[in-house]
Amino acid sequence: MITIADLKKSFGETIACDIPSLTINDGDILGLVGNNGAGKTTLFRMMLDLLKPDAGEVAIDGVNPAESEGWKASTGAYIDEGFLIDFLTPEEYFAFIGKITNMTQEAVDERLKDFERLAGGEIFGQKKLIRNLSAGNKQKVGIMSALFNRPKLVILDEPFNFLDPSSQNILKHELTEYNRETGATILISSHNLQHTVDISTRITLLEKGKIIKDMSNENGSARAELENYFDQDVE
Repeated sequence: MITIADLKKSFGETIACDIPSLTINDGDILGLVGNNGAGKTTLFRMMLDLLKPDAGEVAIDGVNPAESEGWKASTGAYIDEGFLIDFLTPEEYFAFIGKITNMTQEAVDERLKDFERLAGGEIFGQKKLIRNLSAGNKQKVGIMSALFNRPKLVILDEPFNFLDPSSQNILKHELTEYNRETGATILISSHNLQHTVDISTRITLLEKGKIIKDMSNENGSARAELENYFDQDVE
């Protein structure tokens, strides 16, 4: 379980996060939606102890990430390309991840078979450094690295960006199946309303750092309310 209490972060005069209370239950697929500047990435960065809040705290299973390293072993995240070691090939990168988690190369190779559909034959065996991959394939490497150690908490910022429609659909399937098989909690932020509604069991809508809606999304029930909100922005 993740709990947030009185969490605040500002950049100058701009309020990036102001969340009095939020609880994310184990096994939720929570879609975090909002326009640019709503505070989605800022919230994720504070959850991962990459950004210090001005006040308040995040707790993962009762532990503040800023005060312990234990949560890292059970958390997988991909926020941006800064999470990658881009002077390695994908093969070298996953071998490195395996080595630091005491996996044999055989175990690494076996684990990578889980991602064959998502990789689409475009990532492995190409003799390319990660930095020379397309934006979409870099995104796939980042997502695969977040899921690689089968964490119980997955945090993905804009995971559908740069992916072609087929890859987006494969990713939706992979995330929902991963949640079903493991019971993992999955947090995604996205500008893509359709994909977020398709896979999320719960939707949290942010505006200027504040939660303005937190709703169940059983059978896509949040879709109409979200479409109405974003349509108002267009008018």
